Amino acid sequence: MRIENKNNEFKREYVEDIKKTIIAFANTDGGELLIGVDDDGEIIGLADAHDVLLRTTNTIRDSIRPDVTLFTECAITDMDGKQIISVTVQCGTARPYYLAGKGVRPEGVFVRQGASSVPATETTILAMIKETSGDRYELARSLTQQLTFDHAAAYFKKKEVTFGESQKRTLHLIGEDGTYTNLALLLSEQCVHTIKLAVFQGTGKTVFKDRREFNGSLFEQLDEVYGFIDRYNSLHSEFDGLDRIDKRDYPTEAIREALLNALVHRDYGLSPATLISIFDNRIEIITIGGLMKGVSLNDIMLGVSALRNPYLADVFYRLNLIEAYGTGMPKITECYKEFTVQSTIELSDNAFKITLPNTNFINENAAHLGKRESQVMLMFEESGSITRSKVQYELGISQATAITLLRDMLKKDLLITEGNGKNLKYKRN
Repeated sequence: MRIENKNNEFKREYVEDIKKTIIAFANTDGGELLIGVDDDGEIIGLADAHDVLLRTTNTIRDSIRPDVTLFTECAITDMDGKQIISVTVQCGTARPYYLAGKGVRPEGVFVRQGASSVPATETTILAMIKETSGDRYELARSLTQQLTFDHAAAYFKKKEVTFGESQKRTLHLIGEDGTYTNLALLLSEQCVHTIKLAVFQGTGKTVFKDRREFNGSLFEQLDEVYGFIDRYNSLHSEFDGLDRIDKRDYPTEAIREALLNALVHRDYGLSPATLISIFDNRIEIITIGGLMKGVSLNDIMLGVSALRNPYLADVFYRLNLIEAYGTGMPKITECYKEFTVQSTIELSDNAFKITLPNTNFINENAAHLGKRESQVMLMFEESGSITRSKVQYELGISQATAITLLRDMLKKDLLITEGNGKNLKYKRN
């Protein structure tokens, strides 16, 4: 006796819902759909088997994405002297398969559960994507397939680079199965990853002056964030005799490279936003995603390239947004070569922070300090804290003079203390 189960389903006649069953078979362990058989297994037969066969094959071809026809076989079969349609479906290699009009969402993706075809959970969908696409975020199929590329198209046009269907495939925006990848999602207006930016009064995070969140295509975020930061990159003028010398707070090349680094190297498999904080004396850019395995900070500073998102980097390279792989950090360092303050990088397991000092802030504040006070303040560029003995050694002064100097700087609120006794340390206030 024929019965419906996980790998078998019967339909008395052709109905539109057969596409859900075929999707479910392809997403699970395969199966066979018989059209012309009642739910209890009784052979009913089809008076117009050839017409039903044509409608079935058309439905499979037009309504299911990615193309599942290679994993299906449709045929007219005789059972008990009656004609029925047999649709044999194998488990596909490009899962999840989904309804073309619904996309890679629970309402468009189905799996077999007992003798029923049911919507897949988001967890199941993500597991299928990971299994068929691997761990690389860029190449995994985007959960959103209704994507637009207005900003991307404008960027490509401005750089005089063609951005058609074939280019999208070459650049890996469209995968081998004909669907949009996560790389396409990043460059589309539907990008789910954002940059959060905050402006603070002073040098601490006590008082907000402004805050924004930028979304949309990475190209749109790049332009808008750079423009926003540029508003706070003030121009200061000095005179050398009759010559006027204009100096920005931050080297524009350093801001550009740090921002591009944050976009190209972040781990988009994690959801937290990139964070940018602007203070009176510095800009901090915190990016999700630590260093790649086997690569150290020293390697990065030497220009070693270890790309987490190689295809995203390739897009930026083709558009001349980055000149060559691995040059970003050395460029930032070079930008600060002529200044007493230097850019810094801090690392954790899942994030890294680039700090760009405001060169004019340091210079202006240094003008109000005595020579020895300025020397002490510069010592903090190498370390977060200092000791009395270090001041005494670095400045070549006596113990009593070092104590007096540090006491005066405490009174001026330039320094704060941490610990006591032999463990006493001084930090910049």
